[in-house]
Amino acid sequence: MNESNESNGSSGAEASARPAAWTPPGPEALRVGFIGAGRLARALSLALLAAGIPVVRVASRARASSETLAATLPVCQAGDLPDVARDCDLVFLTTPDALISEVASAAPWHAGQAVVHCSGATPVALLQPAAAAGALIGGFHPMQAFGGDPEAALASLPGCTVAIDAEPPLDALLHTLARRLGCVGLRLPPQARVRYHASGGYASQHVHALLAEAVRLWQSWGATEQQALDALLPLLRGTLESVSRSGLAAGMPGPVSRGDAGTVRLHRQALQAVDPDMRDLYDRLCHRGVALARQAGRLDAAGAERLEQILNAAPDR
Repeated sequence: MNESNESNGSSGAEASARPAAWTPPGPEALRVGFIGAGRLARALSLALLAAGIPVVRVASRARASSETLAATLPVCQAGDLPDVARDCDLVFLTTPDALISEVASAAPWHAGQAVVHCSGATPVALLQPAAAAGALIGGFHPMQAFGGDPEAALASLPGCTVAIDAEPPLDALLHTLARRLGCVGLRLPPQARVRYHASGGYASQHVHALLAEAVRLWQSWGATEQQALDALLPLLRGTLESVSRSGLAAGMPGPVSRGDAGTVRLHRQALQAVDPDMRDLYDRLCHRGVALARQAGRLDAAGAERLEQILNAAPDR
């Protein structure tokens, strides 16, 4: 982070004279700042702007990134860490997770402000240096993947869930902000934060890995990645629509859900010939699929046993 020795504008005596309790202003009166100017900061700052909530300061290790972001926001200025800490009522830390503790320890926080990180898995306790200086601390994590296109990232925010971790009165403010952004605020149970974040990996990161496996199969007969994606993405979109309409178990397609043991056997043979590790991953996923199909009542005990026998057998060559 680009740091300076600039004063935060208050003496130690003035800081100690501030009341310990602080009631955050309403959303429109907030002066919001960002430390970190990446994809999440771009999407969140544009969403706040659209909701009538001013972003006034942004800082980043790469000064060019903060200047680029500030240029898209009418009253925002790029600055350094002390500038954001001095001038903002609410500061979002949108740095990489590994830098959160460093930033929390380096900035000159003060009472009368809130410091909130946007990490899914990082404990809010890492912001303790800000709390020790009198600031309120919390977490605000949108369950969404943000690409490089700011407008597309902005469009992806409404409807997404935001995990909020804060004590009163900050929790109420963060839930209000989530609603203003068109999001759904979620208060997680204690100790559930990392499990919540890992669940997002299954719905986002691991989908990329599974599609990469599917693309490898297309490439095995000479097709290109683009040809594979042109065929597979409509299938993926249809699958998501089915999940939305029918739920996970009832909406599951494919040979496992039908108890089609012969097709599963053929799949295993073909995958074994391409890559035994790919076949092993297929087996593991099919085992999970058998349980889902049973849950939906689409597969009886005998059908499930036939599938399990095939999946547990050594692959045919």
